[in-house]
Amino acid sequence: MTDIPIPESDYVANFQIEDRPVRGRMARLGTASLDPILKRHDYPANLARVLGEAVTLAALIGSSLKFDGRLLVQAEGDGPVSMMVGEYRTDGGLRGYARFEPDRWAHLDKVNKGARPHMPQLFGATGRLGLIMIRDGAEQPYQGIVPLVKGTLAECAEVYFRDSEQVPTKVALSLAELNVPGDPPVWRAGGMLLQQIAGDDARGDTEEGWDEARALFSTLSDGELADPDLPGDQLLYRLFHESGVRMETPRSVVDSCTCNEERLINTLKPMPDAELRELVEEDGALALDCQFCNRKYRIPIERVTEPAN
Repeated sequence: MTDIPIPESDYVANFQIEDRPVRGRMARLGTASLDPILKRHDYPANLARVLGEAVTLAALIGSSLKFDGRLLVQAEGDGPVSMMVGEYRTDGGLRGYARFEPDRWAHLDKVNKGARPHMPQLFGATGRLGLIMIRDGAEQPYQGIVPLVKGTLAECAEVYFRDSEQVPTKVALSLAELNVPGDPPVWRAGGMLLQQIAGDDARGDTEEGWDEARALFSTLSDGELADPDLPGDQLLYRLFHESGVRMETPRSVVDSCTCNEERLINTLKPMPDAELRELVEEDGALALDCQFCNRKYRIPIERVTEPAN
C-alpha cells in the first residue's frame, strides 16, 4: 500500500512489487480524459471500446518515455477499420480517433450478432500494430510494427514487446460504460502492464519471480480493472499483498488536442496552390476538421497560397 493520495481516475502510475524482478504501471481513465474522447465522435460501442483500449495502452507505455515527446499506438489495415490511433504526450495529454467504413462495420456487427470483434476482423488480413515514439524536435520517429493476429489489443501488445523489444510482458485492458443517475453514461477504463526485469549477476535468475508475479496478474478481472469504486492502490494490494506492493506518485492525464490554426497553415503551405484552390469554398476559405478533437477550422485561402496572377 501507499500513503500517497490516489485520485479516483485520470492518472497513470508506476508500481513496484517488493523483491520481485518486475516493473509495472497502471492507468485509470475517466471523465477528464477518456470519456470526452469517446463521446466526441459517437463511435459504435464496440469500436469505442477498442479505441479506448488504444488510448489506455498509449498512456501505459508512453508514461515510461525518458524524453519530452509522444507515443502513438497505431493500428491500420484493410478491414472495416482502416486506422486507429491512441496518443499519449509527456505533458499528460491524451487523444485518439478511429477511421471506419459504416457499411462494412454494420455487416461485421450483423455477422457477430453484436459480439465484440477480434482484431483481424477489425483490421483485415493486412492489419498491423505500430508503436511510434516521437521525441520533440527530432526529425525521425522510432517505431516497431507487428501483425495484428491475436484476438485483443492487449494480446497484440504482448506480441509486440516479445518480438520487437524482447521483453516478457503482460497487458490487461478493460473498458466499462457506467450508468450515472440523471446523467449520460460515463466511459471508464483501467489498464495494467507488467514486465520482467532481466537477470544479471546481482539479481540472478529472474524466471521464478516473474512466473509468480504473472500468475497473480492473471487473476485480475475486467470488472476490477475498470471499477471506479476500487481505488488503484487497493487493487494492487489485492493482487500482490503477499509480496508487498508500492505505488509511485500518479501522473495526471487529460483529454487534450494539439491542433491549432498555425499548425494547420504550416501543413497546408507545402501543398500545390492549384490543389488548394480546388478545395476552397464560396467564402474563400478552406474548411478543415481535426480528426482527433472534431474542432472545425476555416482558413482563408490567401494564408496558404501565393497571390493569384
